[in-house]
Amino acid sequence: MAEKLKYGMVGGGPGAFIGAVHRAAVRLNDDAEIVCGAFSRSKEKGDETAAGLGIDPQRSYTSFAEMAKAEGAREDKIDWVTIVTPNNQHYPAAKAFLEQGISVACDKPLTLTVEEGEDLKRIAQENGCLFCVTYTYTGHVMAREARQIVRNGEIGKIRMVMGEYPQDWLLDTLETITEDNKPWRADPSLSGRGAAVADLGTHIENWVAYVTGLKIEKLACNLDVFGEGGVLDNNVEALIKFQGGATGMYWTSQVAIGFDNALKIRIFGEKGTIEFVQEENNYLKVSLRGQPPRIYSRGSGYLTDEAKRYVRVPTGHPEGLTEAFANIYKDFTAALRDKKAGKAVDEEGYGYPTIQMGIDGVAFYNKCVDSHEAGAVWVDM
Repeated sequence: MAEKLKYGMVGGGPGAFIGAVHRAAVRLNDDAEIVCGAFSRSKEKGDETAAGLGIDPQRSYTSFAEMAKAEGAREDKIDWVTIVTPNNQHYPAAKAFLEQGISVACDKPLTLTVEEGEDLKRIAQENGCLFCVTYTYTGHVMAREARQIVRNGEIGKIRMVMGEYPQDWLLDTLETITEDNKPWRADPSLSGRGAAVADLGTHIENWVAYVTGLKIEKLACNLDVFGEGGVLDNNVEALIKFQGGATGMYWTSQVAIGFDNALKIRIFGEKGTIEFVQEENNYLKVSLRGQPPRIYSRGSGYLTDEAKRYVRVPTGHPEGLTEAFANIYKDFTAALRDKKAGKAVDEEGYGYPTIQMGIDGVAFYNKCVDSHEAGAVWVDM
């Protein structure tokens, strides 16, 4: 096997759920190892995380700026950095590493503003860096199957898209949120202009764009702030008009009682419909006109070759969140290896969400806020 790639992480220290998920996902592919990190602003906590991962203490840093400068100067510098911090740190951290010629994988939303995202894209291109935005749910095998079904024209021209993403995690803390006691996602200085619309709404926007290729032409959006202590939106309804005539409705909520992580997307075409439910992601419902509905099962021999590339365990053995992340990293590291080998890399062709998709997500949630602030009117993308 080829020599393993090397990567580092910003964020993901003690108590940070998502950092551990990213690291586990990379390990599943067994083609890269973590060798450095700025896991926490606390040196003690950062060193604790580094020691637990077997990282050289000299490569445990207390800031992304220190880490980017030190790693950029090494002959054996990392191949990429994964950024898993609050939203307001995405832009400065990614910028610091790109300027050192280090490729980036970053959580969504990419940045707080479109201008920041465009700046990162420019810096990445100028320094020959690759950039992946880790929109989790595009990594599921059945998301890849849905994408290929649309590309093959099996459901025909798309007419309507319905997306919903309800959760109830905020209910328990809603009544206790104050200016001095609020999760970072409810703090505009850390999260940006939107909460649920940025955290969850961008997942709907990206999954639809990734699978269908549809581009939003304009949208109208209402943002709700339920609870006396609410600061940013926790319930969102958006009407969508796509280029080419298709329409859509997106709803997401963090205060919907009885829902854990219920991303569900239905795509209606002239010849058929596909339905993806994240909590049942081993299956894809396909309904073709004049035929009984079908349930496609992840891992089955009848799937498209594109989807089969990402199958890790046999049919009936459930795929999870970590595997979805791993499939995104599988695509990203394939592109990184090709780049190291001197091959021309067109990021659009590798399957991972690109920086342009990240920019589109930032534009989406900012336009949703613009629409709401203007009275839920239609705004152009």
